[in-house]
Amino acid sequence: MDHSAKSDDNKAKYEVTKDSNGVQQVLLRNPRGASVKVSLFGGQVVSWKKENGEELLFTSSKANFKPPMAVRGGIPICFPQFGNRGILEQHGFARNRMWIIDENPPPLHPNDSKGKSFVDLLFTPSEEDLKRWNHSFEFRLRVALDFDGYLTMISRVRNINCKPFSFSIAYHTYFSISDISEVRVEGLETLDYLDNLQQKERFTEQGDALTFESEIDRVYLSSEDVIAVLDHEKKQTFVIRKEGLPDVVVWNPWEKKSRAIADLGDEEYKQMLCVDGAAIENPINLKPGEEWTGRLELSVVAST
Repeated sequence: MDHSAKSDDNKAKYEVTKDSNGVQQVLLRNPRGASVKVSLFGGQVVSWKKENGEELLFTSSKANFKPPMAVRGGIPICFPQFGNRGILEQHGFARNRMWIIDENPPPLHPNDSKGKSFVDLLFTPSEEDLKRWNHSFEFRLRVALDFDGYLTMISRVRNINCKPFSFSIAYHTYFSISDISEVRVEGLETLDYLDNLQQKERFTEQGDALTFESEIDRVYLSSEDVIAVLDHEKKQTFVIRKEGLPDVVVWNPWEKKSRAIADLGDEEYKQMLCVDGAAIENPINLKPGEEWTGRLELSVVAST
């Protein structure tokens, strides 16, 4: 397969711009007018818009876009650690490092690029990173937008070390919603979860759908690969499909915690809900030379 022809063909499908801080961003569009914007800082999707221009991801009005701060909103990638479950800073370092565009990535399944606008990004640890987390790896991320406006993120993490290592990962997706009291999440019923508000204690979900009346910070374990976030007021449903990501994080800081978060407006918790495809409870182990692939597909459909 002629890589150069393939990558040139795709170059027409994305354009590289810069944000106000000079950070490169990649803009993907589909023929219907939907779009996705990815920042090379953190390999972070910062915008996902429907054909009519409606933004589907929440970004705080107080978000800091100046590196090295991670941006509050969009889809930050928590890697190689989730939260404070390890020796690294909160959520690891991948979300506040510069990534590069990978012009000649190893091939994926042909369907992963067919008819899609996509970009491949690459992140490898710096010497500074290796001092704190001494494992060499290549993290490849493909962000793709298809004809129907579906956003797909495919991660490939390869161990290029001479010793095994393990990592956690989460796509910390901030969905833009009408009002937190109007939203419910389906697909988590009867699952066990770890409650981060109660020292990571384990509970079992009793409800047939998750609704919100107070702060929530949970890791649902071994979930089905399809989760739905229903927004009654907007009459639309986010559908999350995932592979290689057994866990689901659900987070909303609610009123009190929002006031304590500098880069989040006091009332903005009402317009956001984080539902992440993740691998947290059982970290992924990679032997030397091994590669892990995880996949997240987000779509939005009309609902009654």
